[in-house]
Amino acid sequence: MRRSTAMTTLAAMTAGSLLLLAGPASAHVTVNPGTAVRGSYTEIDVRVPNEQDKADTTRIEFYLPTDHPIASVSTENVPGWTVSVTKTKLAKPITTDDGQITEAVSEIVWSGGAIKPGQFQDFALSLGPLPADTASLTFKALQTYSDGTVVRWIQPRVAGQPEPENPAPVLSLTAPAAAGSSEAVTPTVTDTTASTTAATAPAGRSSSDTLARVLGGVGLLVSLLGVGFGFIGWRRGGPAGSAGSAGTGGSAGE
Repeated sequence: MRRSTAMTTLAAMTAGSLLLLAGPASAHVTVNPGTAVRGSYTEIDVRVPNEQDKADTTRIEFYLPTDHPIASVSTENVPGWTVSVTKTKLAKPITTDDGQITEAVSEIVWSGGAIKPGQFQDFALSLGPLPADTASLTFKALQTYSDGTVVRWIQPRVAGQPEPENPAPVLSLTAPAAAGSSEAVTPTVTDTTASTTAATAPAGRSSSDTLARVLGGVGLLVSLLGVGFGFIGWRRGGPAGSAGSAGTGGSAGE
């Protein structure tokens, strides 16, 4: 009994230690959704969670990459927050359908509001056209709390290595759909239709063949029944005829 109680206590202590080691999952500053198509216009939310227990988040500085600049960046009004946008002159202008863009947004700051402990806030952005010469865009963010603490979300993620403590927000960029992909689908539909038609034709012939075989079988059965009844009638008629002949002969003898 004592051994069982001791083992139970040990198991409980071990489980508690594992929970303490695991600790609470960290919430990072991220962009959502985390994927967009190269060369497209998209909308993202800069999601900022509050990781402190006794302080509010009061300021967010969001930095856009200038090595892969975005020609158009628009912010959405967030009640209780003031937004300021800073542009930077580009070393290499961006060529767009509307002409060349010589400067692009490099920093956005939201301030004046408060994100309470245990809460988060989304700050919406409209971006485009997204660069077509890179597989991802890495942003940087600084999160300031009411107690003066500043968390720098600037650490890059490296493939094959554990995630850093304060990773920078990343937007992955995917290749656009191949040109003429809709035309490539057409032959498949045509082939499917042709296959369906081809499959239907043998089914019709098979049904006709089956019907012919059934009718032929019925005819053969009727013929056999006719022969059978004729044979039975013959058998019955044969002995009767013989008896009649015998009777007639007896009468003549008398």
